[in-house]
Amino acid sequence: MNDQQNDKAQEKKPRFNPYWIYGLIVLAFIIINLIPREQGKPTNWNEVKKMVLQEEVSRMIVWNESEVEVFLTKEALDKEQHKKLKNTNDMFGGDVPQYYFEIEIDYFNRQWEALQKELAGKNIASEAINLEFKRRVDYTGQIFNWLFFILIFVGFWMLVMRRVGSGGGGGGPNIFNIGRARAQLFDKDTKVNITFKDVAGLEEAKMEVMEVVDFLKNPKKYTNLGGKIPKGVLLVGPPGTGKTLLAKAVAGEAGVPFFSLSGSDFVEMFVGVGASRVRDLFKQAKEKAPCIIFIDEIDAIGRARGKNLVQSSNDERESTLNQLLAEMDGFGTDSGVILMAATNRPDILDSALLRPGRFDRQISVDKPDLNGREQIFKVHLKPLTKLDADVDARKLAAQTPGFAGAEIANVCNEAALIAARKGKDQVDMQDFQDAIDRVIGGLEKKNKLISPEEKEIVAYHEAGHAVAGWFLEHADPLVKVSIVPRGVAALGYAQYLPKEQFLYRTEQLLDTMCMTLGGRAAEDVFFGKVSTGAQNDLERVTKLAYSMVTIYGMSEKVGNLSFYDAQGEYGYQKPYSEKTAELIDGEVRELVDKAYRRTKDMLIEHRQHAEALAQELLKKEVLFQADLERLIGKRPFNTKTTYDEFVNADREKETPETTQAPEVSETEEPKTEA
Repeated sequence: MNDQQNDKAQEKKPRFNPYWIYGLIVLAFIIINLIPREQGKPTNWNEVKKMVLQEEVSRMIVWNESEVEVFLTKEALDKEQHKKLKNTNDMFGGDVPQYYFEIEIDYFNRQWEALQKELAGKNIASEAINLEFKRRVDYTGQIFNWLFFILIFVGFWMLVMRRVGSGGGGGGPNIFNIGRARAQLFDKDTKVNITFKDVAGLEEAKMEVMEVVDFLKNPKKYTNLGGKIPKGVLLVGPPGTGKTLLAKAVAGEAGVPFFSLSGSDFVEMFVGVGASRVRDLFKQAKEKAPCIIFIDEIDAIGRARGKNLVQSSNDERESTLNQLLAEMDGFGTDSGVILMAATNRPDILDSALLRPGRFDRQISVDKPDLNGREQIFKVHLKPLTKLDADVDARKLAAQTPGFAGAEIANVCNEAALIAARKGKDQVDMQDFQDAIDRVIGGLEKKNKLISPEEKEIVAYHEAGHAVAGWFLEHADPLVKVSIVPRGVAALGYAQYLPKEQFLYRTEQLLDTMCMTLGGRAAEDVFFGKVSTGAQNDLERVTKLAYSMVTIYGMSEKVGNLSFYDAQGEYGYQKPYSEKTAELIDGEVRELVDKAYRRTKDMLIEHRQHAEALAQELLKKEVLFQADLERLIGKRPFNTKTTYDEFVNADREKETPETTQAPEVSETEEPKTEA
């Protein structure tokens, strides 16, 4: 025990760094060379010439042909004018001259020759004066010049490495740490404040990940029964549904170290760095086990291998994936390391990554249903401290079918901004209506200049959509239509009340196609010509028709075949012949033509209704469900939906009066007008 303590004490002692010795040597050399050299008293040639003629100079040294040092004789140093200039040595043992002066070498040579002649005329031996020519090397200046260029090069290299290796985590900007993982570590010192209470609308997914947290907190509960802790959990779902938020909640609830990073953090311009970072990540995780590793957007490194034509360009990414596969399959079941990952593109992931033993669980994080949206609204309404009493999470959930959690958060934030922009003290229901319109259709542009002819075309176009959706049994009922310009190119848009269902029959898809073509058919019926306003409608109809024929097998001539290529196995090659391609094109064209003729006949039959709606739109610009019932009567089909029952179920119990809700809105994107 004492030996272990002594070993730990020795490990804690700071190690001696030999680089300090090198640094002290360099510093001493610089200081020595920076010490000013003793040079005596400054003078000039005329004074030196007088001293030479008086035989007071013993020797002179010309340094680098630019400076002359003058040394006097012992007799001259005893004279009154030279007594203060004693013959001394500097700190290095060299003689210190009594005088010095700067020269121009050619001028000095001429003066020296003239002085020799003058000395000869006075019978003074010039040889008695020792004249030496020497060179002095400025080592300090040369060293500083070299250091200057070296420092510039090193600084540039460090800047490049900082740009290449920038980012948080263990990697840092150092070139020697470029292979280190960049995971952000959350532990007891940096605890995440998000918990499962902050995650709403994902009850099934929460139950799955809560079990993972329980695995880490109470492993014996499962291992005693022979169970094994799962190695990997993959969160799959559309963007904005809360996959990353769910992972943050796991980090906040687990109470164990949590490594968080993105799939792109493994991608680097240097070969082998990605695989090195994977190894380092799992090494750190094993040292802190039990722990969780979370890789967001794992499709950045988890794409299926061998699907691209240019194979060499993906060798580095594939080596990173291979290392990840090896690490996931390598650590033991009792190591306590669980890998969580998130992606919205599971169809492109490699099959080896999804097999049992690596990602044992795949948790679907879909868009929330009606109840889920209500819970999400309640979460995001809490920060809005000043809410009007009429704001109801139930109604807001009914008005936003198909919205993801991120979109609901955006709606709540936009509502608060709109209320503040209008100078209100509270956020009311109308602000939420405007926010929903803003999220769906874009910014409202009431001041956009539109000619009366264009405005009339837009009104009849939207009236065609409204009438088609009103008198088609399987079409989504229209609950709001507007000709107020929004967004970049939308001059009008419509909102529908779609059903939340997973299976669609052929007649439902055909009615949807007819409703989408209602705007183009209305222009044809009322004006005898068409405009570019149906561009978005035609795109959606074409896509739907091709899906019916090539994916869902809803064509008698093509048959029960599906050419859907989720894994990208077909590549650029079509899985059918040219003859089949012509058959598909013909079937699609026939489907669209039949739907258009049917829609046009319906609008001719209900011409008066479409005319009334268009004129009312030109007056009010926005019509709701109640306005449609007033102008063209109630819908001839059962319009009672789960939304009506959901919204009004408790309202009938709470108050004797039921509020009419014409505000219920769509999942369908707004129509794009010219």
